[in-house]
Amino acid sequence: MSRYETLMARDGHRFSAYMATPAGKARGGTVIVQEIFGLTRYIRAVTDAFAAHGYLSIAPALFDRVRRDRVLGYSPEDIEQGSGLRLQIPTAKALLDIAAAAAVLRHAGKAAVIGFCWGGLLSWVAAGELPLGGAVCYYGGGILERVDEGVDGRIKTPKCPTMLHFGAEDRSIPRGEIERIRAAFPAGVYHLYAAAGHAFSNDDRPQNYSAEAAALAHQRTLEFLAQHIG
Repeated sequence: MSRYETLMARDGHRFSAYMATPAGKARGGTVIVQEIFGLTRYIRAVTDAFAAHGYLSIAPALFDRVRRDRVLGYSPEDIEQGSGLRLQIPTAKALLDIAAAAAVLRHAGKAAVIGFCWGGLLSWVAAGELPLGGAVCYYGGGILERVDEGVDGRIKTPKCPTMLHFGAEDRSIPRGEIERIRAAFPAGVYHLYAAAGHAFSNDDRPQNYSAEAAALAHQRTLEFLAQHIG
């Protein structure tokens, strides 16, 4: 069963979240973190899919910080608008919303954060800042910048088990960048998908979608969750 809930972050901000409940007893929880397009059909479908595998799942509407109920398409204009909305939301504020969503899952057991694109970056950050059982980052652009912020000698890396999925043909995340992330965080589980580019798991973007890579990444994610969440 799926429904929308209203949550409150620690700073008093109220926001919408899409929640999907498993049919039986939850084996754990997942926080699904959006791309720069809002709570799209794809993000809701991902949330429903993890619930179907037994995880109480919730996707916070991060855009509610600046524009409530905003859901975009995938045109160049939508990408430009989504990028602009993202820039208006400080990472610390987005983390408050992710933390509030994770708190809803506490009664279900351990929780993991799973994010896509912008959400992949936020999942990486959350893994180092929040008490989570695991994190999965799909083609998270900007992760290397977070690593490089550790100029004081403290490299900013996850504190929980973390899996990262990248497309080998992703022009926005070059192979050299992935290798630098791996060098900074060798404890991570890394998967590189041949002939796949950015957003390869989003079946609403046919020019990006790779059915083979998406299916393999999803199966690996489920195995990761079974190992670390339940």
